[in-house]
Amino acid sequence: MIDPWLEGNPSCPAEERVQPRCDFIVLTHGHSDHTDGVREVVVQHDPQIIATVELCEILSKQIPGGRFCPMNVGGSQRVDGIDFVMTQAFHSSSVAVDGVPMYAGMPAGFLVKVPGLAVIYHAGDTDVFGDMALIARQHRPAVAALPIGDHFTMGPDGAAIAIELLDPRMVIPLHHSTFDVLTGTPQALRDALDEKLSGRVLNITAGQKLNWTLDGVYLPDANGNNKSKAKAKAKKAPKPAAANS
Repeated sequence: MIDPWLEGNPSCPAEERVQPRCDFIVLTHGHSDHTDGVREVVVQHDPQIIATVELCEILSKQIPGGRFCPMNVGGSQRVDGIDFVMTQAFHSSSVAVDGVPMYAGMPAGFLVKVPGLAVIYHAGDTDVFGDMALIARQHRPAVAALPIGDHFTMGPDGAAIAIELLDPRMVIPLHHSTFDVLTGTPQALRDALDEKLSGRVLNITAGQKLNWTLDGVYLPDANGNNKSKAKAKAKKAPKPAAANS
């Protein structure tokens, strides 16, 4: 689970607020719309928590008994056979302690590498940056999960450049539509891309399940089989969706 915000999240379907299983929590930064669900998930499932050193230190005082796996930007670690690589992100990171924001380390993105499955890059909350080309060169992520909402992160135009730099097979739009201030939409992202790249943007809604395979992530059909990788057409308006804020 990456950046859990379950209760109080207007984009989180009621049936998704309690998960049947969670082995790992990965935190890109400390803001409440990315960490508010950590405590409840830890109580329910006792997952290992992967985040920056500073964020782990703060949360360890708020969640005694949590299993923390601290790391930092540029580093990687293997936890129970899964490789996590932390990348830079351009944002901020803090956690409220007694009502006062406390520095929680650098914001981050993550690459998740599971044997036999496609590499996924979750950019976290960020603007586009030129070194995304280095991430592509070094890790070759097949799937990129990118924020597109604008205001607090890059908007569709920035995300379009990120897609050009990363060249993933599939794109999951994040961090949009939860609040009115987040004006970027998946359709605006498609409109900012050429025809070849626009077809890689998945048309998904919050809570919708994806099949994760060696080739990428796919929307299952009625029989649970994989649909083709990105059926959404550039001129067809998608339903609003947000994986988190």
